[in-house]
Amino acid sequence: MEHYNMNLTLKVWRQANSEAQGNFEIFSVANISSEMSFLEMFDVLNEQLVEEGKEPIAFDHDCREGICGMCSMYINGKPHGPWQQNTTCQLHMRAFKDGDTIVVEPWRAKAFPVIKDLIVDRGAFDRIIEAGGYVSINTGNPQDANNIPIEKKKADEAFAAAACIGCGACVAACKNSSALLFVGAKVSQLALLPQGEPERKSRVFDMLTQMDKEGFGACTSTGACEATCPKGISIANIARLNHEYIRAAVLDDTVH
Repeated sequence: MEHYNMNLTLKVWRQANSEAQGNFEIFSVANISSEMSFLEMFDVLNEQLVEEGKEPIAFDHDCREGICGMCSMYINGKPHGPWQQNTTCQLHMRAFKDGDTIVVEPWRAKAFPVIKDLIVDRGAFDRIIEAGGYVSINTGNPQDANNIPIEKKKADEAFAAAACIGCGACVAACKNSSALLFVGAKVSQLALLPQGEPERKSRVFDMLTQMDKEGFGACTSTGACEATCPKGISIANIARLNHEYIRAAVLDDTVH
């Protein structure tokens, strides 16, 4: 693959905190390698700003290996940028051309208030998990894999749902800022496995109740969430979430 350098214009959202009035600021970066990651390019920009005596741009990151989901950025109108099933930290600058203008924003959702610049508070996801995304059984020592037989199709579907990293791209892509793909994945992961059976009836109610409390919007089934998910989580998990909700309501009329 041919390596090349480029000069870019960056239009970046700056906001001091959730209460402040944010605005775009324009920056220029030169001699950016096509083999740099998007976050490495931001490192170069921040070094440049520090040398100029200016405040660097705040952005979230941790593993830089596409695992943690913290590197959430809205890039040219798409969560995590132009590549499919890809996190921001795994996006490389060869996705852009010399002379491009790149617009970078934080997630836009009431439930994800801006902390600073490109960092948003995704604690709402944590509170949804705390409400019901767990199992209470005492697992004890690791068991032999064959002790709890699980149908392969269900195991595969549970594994696929568990791939959700909770980055919030689904919320950022949805016109209503719905979190149903995230919640659907977490409910599906446990509903498909015997370990998730004890809380199965209450889990879906508790997680959906918390989701509504956090201010996420309703799903309109446009599929934007699946299209932008860096892990390719299927909207079939939303259908399973709805099935679990109806099942719980029918089987346990004491849960409201």
